[in-house]
Amino acid sequence: MLRKNRRCARLFLNGSIFLMHILLGSRSPRRAEIFTQLCIPFRQVPSEFDEEAILFNQDPKSYARELAERKAALLAIKYPEDLIVTADTVVHCDGKVYNKPRDLQEAASFLKDLSGRWHEVYTAVSARRGSIGYSEVDETRILFHPLSEEMISLYLKAFLPLDMAGAYAIQEGGGLLIARMDGCFYNVMGLSINALKVVLLKMGIDIWNFLKK
Repeated sequence: MLRKNRRCARLFLNGSIFLMHILLGSRSPRRAEIFTQLCIPFRQVPSEFDEEAILFNQDPKSYARELAERKAALLAIKYPEDLIVTADTVVHCDGKVYNKPRDLQEAASFLKDLSGRWHEVYTAVSARRGSIGYSEVDETRILFHPLSEEMISLYLKAFLPLDMAGAYAIQEGGGLLIARMDGCFYNVMGLSINALKVVLLKMGIDIWNFLKK
């Protein structure tokens, strides 16, 4: 899959302007949506890295970082001249991570576990060109409303969140689930704008320049 955003064609690097696209290494339409909102020129190529190859090390922050960095490293082999951005989102609660559910039954068990409780969402963002790379991790804390089995069943039937960590999407009926949130909305959506800003700035790119006309 190759998806291109043609809204912008200029990339600013250290005050200079040249033509290129950032390679967004993700299948996620939500991350592509955030890039488009920021008017960042990009082409979208999914990383084929097997996320299940990395075992959870009991540190959700470093786990998310390793997944994002591994995705970028694999793409860098094929696209050594491109500036690659990858991300990975991890939902964590009481020592357990909740990745993408395998089916609706597992999704229901995830939401049942998270019902009425606080959990953390970590999104790691990695930027890499060749052998040079940086990564940043953002954290958002989420409190779910108490959820009945009927509520969980209705939510899953309405939104089918099988491609989302934790089996829910903040932008798709998330208000039905979430009682309180401490941190970045976009981090829960799958791409922290602050983390993206930090790693791109380390690569010499200021997101603010994309908004200039």
